[in-house]
Amino acid sequence: MRPAALLAALLALAACSPEPPAKEPPMDEKLKKLTPLQLEVTKNCGTEPPFKNEYWDNHRAGIYVDIIDGEPLFVSSDKFDSGSGWPSFTRPLEKEKIEEKTDSTLGMARTEVRSRSSDSHLGHVFPDGPGPGGLRYCINSASLRFVPLEDMEKEGYGEYIPQVKK
Repeated sequence: MRPAALLAALLALAACSPEPPAKEPPMDEKLKKLTPLQLEVTKNCGTEPPFKNEYWDNHRAGIYVDIIDGEPLFVSSDKFDSGSGWPSFTRPLEKEKIEEKTDSTLGMARTEVRSRSSDSHLGHVFPDGPGPGGLRYCINSASLRFVPLEDMEKEGYGEYIPQVKK
């Protein structure tokens, strides 16, 4: 093969090669996108005000994901009105997606709930909830992003639609 033909063949192959997959942004880039409140809650174990947060009174069907990395954490079908002023859920979407740690701040024993994937503070779990498990996952809105049912498929959460509709 002549050099010009070889070069043309190589260029044609290069033009058809798929681009390498986009790399996941580093964690520090993700953190830069958070509001000061979201950063305070997720990385400094802060708490937002009750009844003055985005999702405490949200009744739409959908999924709640980690504000930092989009990991699915809770579904609307497990959300209930606890009267606390924060979004409350009877259980996480998948137990292995969260981590529970003993929290003895404020002079009391509580169980902190963290997102396993981003190591973010979400809130606390208490043994006073409804349902068979009797748990109340009291979660800060600032640690979550809500994806409405009608957007779940296009945002990549389609596999969870049956759990939202139950």
